[in-house]
Amino acid sequence: MTRRAGVPGVRGLRRALIHLAGAALMLAAVPASSATVGVAVAANFTEAAEEIAAAFAQETGHEVRLSFGPTGALYAQITQGAPFAVLLAADDVRPARAIEEGFGVQGTSFVYAIGRLALYSASMDVSDGAAILAAGGFSHLAIADPETAPYGAAAIATLEALGHAEQIAPRLVIGQSIAQALQFVKSGNAEIGMVAASQVLDEPSAHVWPVPQDLHAPIRQDAVLLRSAEDDEAARSFLAFLRSERARKIIESYGYDVPD
Repeated sequence: MTRRAGVPGVRGLRRALIHLAGAALMLAAVPASSATVGVAVAANFTEAAEEIAAAFAQETGHEVRLSFGPTGALYAQITQGAPFAVLLAADDVRPARAIEEGFGVQGTSFVYAIGRLALYSASMDVSDGAAILAAGGFSHLAIADPETAPYGAAAIATLEALGHAEQIAPRLVIGQSIAQALQFVKSGNAEIGMVAASQVLDEPSAHVWPVPQDLHAPIRQDAVLLRSAEDDEAARSFLAFLRSERARKIIESYGYDVPD
């Protein structure tokens, strides 16, 4: 995982430039067939999705309307008729379930990213995260809700693998999403937190411990076309773009692995 320590705002500046370029291109020539694609996106993938959406708009003229949240909550909205065309989940369970339960289109699911978990602190040196967790010199550890957020489930699995789950359980602060878990740490409501590595790429290396991936199941993040958009060419085009070399490079730049 590459971090750009000491260079805050690098990704934000890059996104702003891409949005401006995309807007200029679309003003110059918007196709008559341009459409809007509603995409439900796992919270951990927020910044990468924003950049991919801008690049997609720049290339195709189609607009992407992004809605962010915990994967479990997004899936619940889908089952209740939310107007999404695509789901970008933080796991491979909900897309498979969507297909099984008739909300997703058979044959459209694929792994678009493999996430990484990180222990993060805004104030402490956590470069030896295993020692920090073992010592227990903290009052609160923030994680995402393991019932709805795959990164939260990975955090619990990590604590169990290290043998600390029982003693740390009373100190857990549960966020509704991985974004809220990060906010708990940044606001000081928790000294440390287990978040998505993609969220803390720009943080100083001493404040981040990349969790060894053998401590939890792989965080395979799947995309799937939803049944309501089965005949939506713009939605299918977005999924095809997500597998393009341009999108793959964006995904990797946010600290994710991309399957071959």
